[in-house]
Amino acid sequence: MNRPFDIVVVGAGITGLTVAALLTHSVHADQLRITIVDAGKRPAFDNSEDVALRVSAIASGSTEIFASIGVWQDIVSQRACPYRDMRVWDSSGYFEGPDTLRFEAAEFAVSELGFIVENTLIQHALLQQLDTLKQAVQFETPIQAIARSDDRFSVEFANGKKPTADLIIGADGAGSFVRNSAGISVDAWAYPQSAFVTHLRPEKSHQHTAWQRFLRRGPVALLPLQDGRVSVVWSTTPEEADQAITASDDELSDMLSEATDHVLGRLVPEGPRGSFPLKAQHSSNYVLPGLALIGDAAHAVHPLAGQGANLGLADAAKLVKVIDEAIGDDEHPGDLPVLRRYERARKGANQTMLYFIDSLNRLFLSESDSVAKLRGSGMRLFNLSGPIREQAVHVALGLNAQ
Repeated sequence: MNRPFDIVVVGAGITGLTVAALLTHSVHADQLRITIVDAGKRPAFDNSEDVALRVSAIASGSTEIFASIGVWQDIVSQRACPYRDMRVWDSSGYFEGPDTLRFEAAEFAVSELGFIVENTLIQHALLQQLDTLKQAVQFETPIQAIARSDDRFSVEFANGKKPTADLIIGADGAGSFVRNSAGISVDAWAYPQSAFVTHLRPEKSHQHTAWQRFLRRGPVALLPLQDGRVSVVWSTTPEEADQAITASDDELSDMLSEATDHVLGRLVPEGPRGSFPLKAQHSSNYVLPGLALIGDAAHAVHPLAGQGANLGLADAAKLVKVIDEAIGDDEHPGDLPVLRRYERARKGANQTMLYFIDSLNRLFLSESDSVAKLRGSGMRLFNLSGPIREQAVHVALGLNAQ
């Protein structure tokens, strides 16, 4: 096939921009015409401004994806904070107790377990590269409709244009317009929790460690930031999240210092606040002829394991690999048998992670004393499990994703 293939990426978040950048670096990039559209405004990053509220835990496997397209050095040189250790403990125990899960980068022969990075910084780095490659990204371009004819999709924009596409990649989040327009159903459930997020100045050094404590209402995580602060993600009841939003600084400091067992001493609020309801969902299909879903458009998980962004990045890398190999074998990248290779590679892995995280959240929400004892025993056994522990950490780091 000599004609170029038209690929429309819907969604210019981290996952959408990454899949576009990977496509521009693929072996057969010269056979692709890529259009990236997003209904929102172009994100702005300024290193002189305060750390943005939305951050992601980027695992080692994901940093390799960014490095492969030449953007990781730009990201890490600006404002990415490595975390080299993790500590996870139950509220029935103590953060230095025998039940505490401990993970250290050196144990797994890596320099760090991952990095805490602002979403806008990642988008900024990807956009700069796409700009350099003269790859236009169209922001504030809402899609009015998607229609399929003869196994090709057409996209109708608000300005009336109706380009056809050999492949549409839906990277437009959990409420995906692409997925809904294509009639793909989702298995979804809401949690009785909201996630409260803000930045805090800890009394003690965060030690480049990610700290997580499981409470009866949900987990609270402290993620290290480069300027010495920590970003908190507190999954709790919607009522308590609302209370945290409106609390005075002193009240919020008391709430979060107690919730984290004073592991970093007193926590002083220093940043904007936000909250959002929590849910999980999984699409019945990732692909149709001429269409593929990646990231939150295909699956959304509870934030307790920090895996949301990493799962989406692994989707992007696998989809691009499948597309590139198909073109090399003189296949159409939008054909269903081609796209099924991507779905087979990623759907099972994502589903396993989704249900594991869901089960973990439900397990720790139990108020039963007997269940609490079983949790403690299980955590002690996991610490001593050798190969099982190593395999679990490698999956979490994304080292087995590609």
